Amino acid sequence: MAFDIEMIQARYKKMEAAITAAKKVVGRPLTLTEKILYSHLWDGNAQQAFSRGKDYVDFAPDRVAMQDATAQMALLQFMQAGRKKVAVPSTVHCDHLITAKVESGKDLGIALDENKEVYDFLSSVSTKYGIGFWKPGAGIIHQVVLENYAFPGGMMIGTDSHTVNAGGLGMIAIGVGGADACDVMAGLPWELKWPKAIGVKLTGKLNGWTAAKDVILKVAGILTVKGGTGAIVEYFGPGAESLSCTGKGTICNMGAEIGATTSTFAYDASMERYLRSTDRAEVADLANQYKEFLTADKEVYADPAKYFDEVIEINLDTLEPYVNGPFTPDLATPISKMKEEAAKNGWPTKVEVGLIGSCTNSSYEDISRAASLAKQVSAKGLKTKAEFTITPGSELVRYTIERDGFIDSFHKIGAKVFSNACGPCIGMWSRVGAEKKEKNTIVHSFNRNFQARQDGNPNTYAFVASPEITTALAIAGDLGFNPLTDTLTNEKGEQVKLDPPSGEELPPKGFAVEDAGYLAPAADGSGVQVIVDPKSTRLQLLAPFQKWEGTDLKGLKLLIKAKGKCTTDHISMAGPWLKFRGHLDNISNNLLIGATNFANGKQNEVKNQLTGNYEPVPQTQRAYKAAGIGSIVVGDENYGEGSSREHAAMEPRHLGVRAVLVKSFARIHETNLKKQGMLALTFANKDDYEKIQEDDVIDIIGLTSFAEGKPLTLVLNHKDGKKDEIAVNHTYNAQQIDWFKAGAALNLMKA
Repeated sequence: MAFDIEMIQARYKKMEAAITAAKKVVGRPLTLTEKILYSHLWDGNAQQAFSRGKDYVDFAPDRVAMQDATAQMALLQFMQAGRKKVAVPSTVHCDHLITAKVESGKDLGIALDENKEVYDFLSSVSTKYGIGFWKPGAGIIHQVVLENYAFPGGMMIGTDSHTVNAGGLGMIAIGVGGADACDVMAGLPWELKWPKAIGVKLTGKLNGWTAAKDVILKVAGILTVKGGTGAIVEYFGPGAESLSCTGKGTICNMGAEIGATTSTFAYDASMERYLRSTDRAEVADLANQYKEFLTADKEVYADPAKYFDEVIEINLDTLEPYVNGPFTPDLATPISKMKEEAAKNGWPTKVEVGLIGSCTNSSYEDISRAASLAKQVSAKGLKTKAEFTITPGSELVRYTIERDGFIDSFHKIGAKVFSNACGPCIGMWSRVGAEKKEKNTIVHSFNRNFQARQDGNPNTYAFVASPEITTALAIAGDLGFNPLTDTLTNEKGEQVKLDPPSGEELPPKGFAVEDAGYLAPAADGSGVQVIVDPKSTRLQLLAPFQKWEGTDLKGLKLLIKAKGKCTTDHISMAGPWLKFRGHLDNISNNLLIGATNFANGKQNEVKNQLTGNYEPVPQTQRAYKAAGIGSIVVGDENYGEGSSREHAAMEPRHLGVRAVLVKSFARIHETNLKKQGMLALTFANKDDYEKIQEDDVIDIIGLTSFAEGKPLTLVLNHKDGKKDEIAVNHTYNAQQIDWFKAGAALNLMKA
């Protein structure tokens, strides 16, 4: 039975009038993206056409989803908002805090014990405020959302960058920080700059070893990790219609890796099949009634160059499997070229571990195709050369694949099945030997492969591939193995070739589950008490940030000038630090410890201008805070790439950093900084990055006349007595400037 069916019915009833009004003001046919955006305007039907990449617009999302690591801070903020119940359907999913080590049952038991305080907090807050709660072990947020909540033509926000996964069911689903989620749950509008439009036309049909994952791996190679920034990617064409719904979800999921605001597909038969298979026939029936509003106008797909800012075409008939990496998800190598590229770049070719699953690739189809390869190991007399692990995406999928014999097939090749949780994908992997920091290679079907992300070892070369290719490379134990052309030597010394994978889009016997792991909130939660122990190391009630003092900011110390890639993993590491996601002061001890200091090329070692010594970043910043001195962080391109974690913005704010100045921002991180009352600034001239010196004391001039579209000035006071003045830009609108002046968006909400 579908959740929130009345909300979905109400949304569809509004669509025709909203889209008709939008077409009138825009004066041309609309993309699917535009139809969904215009039908979710906060102020009702469109009165004007909005400019892509320019206009800030208020929206009314249909729902909010939060995972446990980010939900803690989002709900701690919501508790300050003074609301009795969430204004839109909202859910919490406990998936991030379970460490993968032994196997599902044992690992889950340890997590339940270690995280009891956090789980009890999330459960009680959910019960009190009308939020659906998915217990630890129920599954990964994005898989559970796709199976239960996503619906064509809807709009949702979620406190995780891979919220975009729901685009596989025709939604506009966008990753945000907790402050944004707090606004929507409190009944306030959600603001987004009207996105640019990228169209990806798919022709042909996947065949042989190629999977949906290879589509986004190729797109990532084309657009790079920031090529989709500020844009929504809309997939269309006969190739799009040939993909399964969960395959579409995989493509949308990894759209986060190109910086895209989100990605989506038009409603089609595969989505209808998936909805019916997951017990949502009512939603499928509704979508069929409103089908014309759940796809672009015909003129758009007939002449895409006229309606999209950029168009990419991919022929699925000729698409080759890709392996992306290491250290970045956009370094795309066709499988046929991997042996050559590995040799040229000195990548270790022995595959130590193959890992499949995660929110990106844990559907029934993914697992069934990987299982078809696992069955060939014994049938062809082979032995799996690498370790192999499976992370199911939900209890629904896990129970079903166990019933259908796939887990048994994996166990027969020595594989471990971890809990229905994020696990190794986000660094929650207790990998034996990782502490030795040895150079090695792993291959996985996850979405991100940043340095040290999976196991904490900066010398682990992580490569991203489809579950099928990951399984084949684990069987071979060789990164240079090409299953399309190469043979393997079996235990008898014979040369054998793996057959292409095969599987089912959906379980022929239907999905099955005994306990999906859902807890409904109380009808009236007013009597529920939410208790946070003031001595807790895991949870801490929030104190409001101080409002702007009304003057220009002078005498700021340079905390760090970060060199190269600086993702949210570098700014606020996950892994073992996840345990402190509900305690702002404790987690602030990981501030920027992964960033590389331009001055000395080292991590977590910056010059403390008060002592002249090189010290850890958090220690240095705490010294500045204790002395009442503000500071500034300087960064490179696409600063804040990766996760939506707002801790990467809240930590510097909490410790007294006043501004972040970079060459360019990733979208979510820039918004998170603004929400927390920080100054998010960009170099007007990117070459001015070179002028920043280690001992600089910096003034920010122009704040007393801070205005939309008006640059600010930075004065760099160098140690030798010389000065440089540089212009810096910002993207603040009037409302966001008010957030800055109030000290944070939440301060304005409370007021």
